[in-house]
Amino acid sequence: MRDATVIPLGDQYLVIASDNSGGIGRKEHDIVQVPYDLVSYYSFRVAVMECLSLGATPTSVVMHNFCGDSEWATLVSGVERGIREIGLSEITITGSSETNMPLLQSALGVVVIGKKETNELADIRIGELRFAVIGEPLVGEEVVSQESAIAPLALVRWMCEQDGVQGVIPVGSKGILYELNQLVSSSVHIEGEMVTVDLDLHKSAGPSTCFIVAYDEAVHEQVRDEAGSHFYQIEVEIEEASEK
Repeated sequence: MRDATVIPLGDQYLVIASDNSGGIGRKEHDIVQVPYDLVSYYSFRVAVMECLSLGATPTSVVMHNFCGDSEWATLVSGVERGIREIGLSEITITGSSETNMPLLQSALGVVVIGKKETNELADIRIGELRFAVIGEPLVGEEVVSQESAIAPLALVRWMCEQDGVQGVIPVGSKGILYELNQLVSSSVHIEGEMVTVDLDLHKSAGPSTCFIVAYDEAVHEQVRDEAGSHFYQIEVEIEEASEK
């Protein structure tokens, strides 16, 4: 199961992905104090990564703003930053702001809508492909203080467009191990002791600060070199894999 909805539309498919944040912003009672352009940037990041990973080209962004009407332009600027990073300039931005009721904490919802030609995803099987995590799982204040460890959006798009890359999945709040099980063939369930990687398998990756990539052996060096310091190889002991 992926965190997006795919809807047939004529000879194409719509892909709809979303992300929410609450208690993050500039209001007095917000738990994490950051500028609103960062709030919108990272919410956009989560949704657009899911959209790209499913093979879709993002076309529209819809924002549900509960941070205050005066913050709309700043929120838009954060989304525009993300759009520039993935190099797709024709994405439209729309949405609505709550102007009747003032909230004590900030809240934002971001929906990304994309299109794709087919709804086929590769069958990802342990033992047939290589796996890696790109970026590190970070959450809360870490997202601000360790920004250099976050996988760049441009790198996400690059991975999704490579012929030898068979699968990409963003890591969210449930951690690397959970998303690895979402990516691979449903006939095998991977336990934590089967996996070797220099990262915490269970830690939340917050606003998808990292993602998993499954790829052919032939493109290993290309994937590793492109990812650079963001590259973390995953090894899985398949002989101990248990049937679901």
